[in-house]
Amino acid sequence: MSGALEGVRVLDIATVIAGPGIAARLGDFGADVIKVEHPERGDTTRELGWKVRGEALWWKQISRNKRPVTLNLSHPEGQNLLVRLAETADVLIESFRPGTLEGWNLAPERLHQANPRLVVCRVSGFGQDGPYARRPGFGSLAEAMSGLAHMTGMEDGPPILPPIALADEVAGVLGAYAIMLALYHRDAQGGAGQVIDLSLFEGLFSMTGPVAAVYDRLHLVTGRHGNRIHFAAPRNAYETGDGRWVAVSGTSQSVAERIFRAIGRPDLIEDPRFATNEDRVQHAAELAEAIGTGIAGHTLEEVMGAFGEEEAAVAPVLDIEGIFRDIQYRARHTIVQVPDEDLGEVTMPAAHPRLSETPGEIRHTGLGKGAANADVYGELGLGDEDLARLRGDGVI
Repeated sequence: MSGALEGVRVLDIATVIAGPGIAARLGDFGADVIKVEHPERGDTTRELGWKVRGEALWWKQISRNKRPVTLNLSHPEGQNLLVRLAETADVLIESFRPGTLEGWNLAPERLHQANPRLVVCRVSGFGQDGPYARRPGFGSLAEAMSGLAHMTGMEDGPPILPPIALADEVAGVLGAYAIMLALYHRDAQGGAGQVIDLSLFEGLFSMTGPVAAVYDRLHLVTGRHGNRIHFAAPRNAYETGDGRWVAVSGTSQSVAERIFRAIGRPDLIEDPRFATNEDRVQHAAELAEAIGTGIAGHTLEEVMGAFGEEEAAVAPVLDIEGIFRDIQYRARHTIVQVPDEDLGEVTMPAAHPRLSETPGEIRHTGLGKGAANADVYGELGLGDEDLARLRGDGVI
């Protein structure tokens, strides 16, 4: 089966995680992704985080399914080459500070003059306009400004930044979605190419629920509640008798009652403090103590068994070692081993989401810098002598 995006060409001139993450998701489903890097520096992700034999594992994952080429975008001939590539492409993704493309004479207006059908996705920390537009923008800053960090942490503790590149990953999903909207507008509705202005802080803010409406209408500032949430109870993490942890959640009355039976406390069903979700939210601390006490006297296996018998909502808190052993992950092949030219193979999450007719596939890991120069530039009619000259001039 061919990928859903077979025939779509993407130019990934972005760096680090958010923009390249968009391109990776499109590549998983068959798009031809050309990864453009500076000839000397390369993409920052090549040197980011954990390494094996000098190879960054993050690069291997985020540059999967891409054809890497080198190109100096500050060089006039490099700019001309990018325009030529853009003429052949459907999508261009960039994540430079706003104004950078314009400074290189590569503004969307020039790109659209060369290819009116091109979809240009511009990823930045704070958007392409506004007073913060030209500030350095990173995911951690977006996580702070979005309100997420303020709401994360224990009630009497400091705000907590997530331990993953959450704002970047959210932008990766939203950017892929926005590009598909733009391609649908172009191809199904007869429209032209367009520019997508994707900011990290707005993407994450859009995921924070109705906090804006709550503040506007009720004048409440949503704060930190640890593992609880302010709109449903029970919802918390509890330690088992053997030092493991489980997450428990029960918004509806029927699920809450199953939880009460699973912990051996059916009497809580008749307790007026816990009669409805609204009542349980008002008495969340007492409820958490009761459930915590019920779970603390049993091993993880016993807790999972009791909750399973009652069909109550529970899951173990897994670290990556536990994930590797988990039977659900194994049954669905959620983790895959991908052949790699440097390391033999690299383990990573499988392509997601799952499509029945055009499933995604990880065909290869991130390749060496400029590995596809001959192939990609050859498609523009450049031969070995041309490439040698361009290398000598610092263009590629």
